[in-house]
Amino acid sequence: MKHLFTTRVRIVVILALVLAVGLSVAIGLTGINIPDMLVQGVLTPIRTGVSSLTDSAQQFYNYMFRFETISAENEALKDQIAQMEDDVRLSGAIARENERLRQLLELKAAHEDFKLVDGYVISWSSSDWSSTVTINRGTKDGLEVDMCAITANGQVVGIISQVGYNYAVIKTVLDSSIEISATLSSTGGTGYNGMVQGGYASGLSGLLRMRYLPSDAIIHNNDQVVTTGSTVYPRGLILGYVMDAGYEETGIAKYALLRPAADIGSLEQVFVVTAYDNG
Repeated sequence: MKHLFTTRVRIVVILALVLAVGLSVAIGLTGINIPDMLVQGVLTPIRTGVSSLTDSAQQFYNYMFRFETISAENEALKDQIAQMEDDVRLSGAIARENERLRQLLELKAAHEDFKLVDGYVISWSSSDWSSTVTINRGTKDGLEVDMCAITANGQVVGIISQVGYNYAVIKTVLDSSIEISATLSSTGGTGYNGMVQGGYASGLSGLLRMRYLPSDAIIHNNDQVVTTGSTVYPRGLILGYVMDAGYEETGIAKYALLRPAADIGSLEQVFVVTAYDNG
């Protein structure tokens, strides 16, 4: 036991000497005394932690500042895009309006006897048998029931079926209750007369049907069909173009299916013929 105790003492003494020598060397090299080394040993981990927290806080601040900047830039870009989209829509509307005015000038040149009142479409209505549009013009503008409505380039839209002080309902050519006396201008130069009716009556949504054509009529696709002229419809207005033809069930007459000249579903503006001369 005495020998073991003596060995332990010797080890402690040797370690103390090594530590003393190490500290002396460190002091000699760094010029820092033992208390300072102890303080720095304690403070260094704390300083490292504080520095790490400071860096994290700085990074978080930078992120939040950048996030706010990006958010502001994003909102500004959204506003710019919205403005650009508005400009495009406005430009498109202006272009369409200019095109309608150009076509209207050509229409007036071709039909100097026409007196026209323009109106904008404010609603559409359609079912299996009827088709109407409502415009923002009425009796205050001189409109009456049974006046004809057309597009700027002379395509038939329909006739006024109801009119109020500041609105009018137009029954379109797609309505099955409308019948219009018309002429088919064949490619061969021969005109055939018949009656045009909304295709709903035959279950042909969106098309027109021209009936009572002669059984020997020569009919070609894309032949033009125009109004023959009456007390309601001026002469020479475009109704549609032939898509197909065949014989009636009786076999003694032909019919033709027509694509309407006026795109009823996309109408923005129409012109009501308040007076004309069929000569």
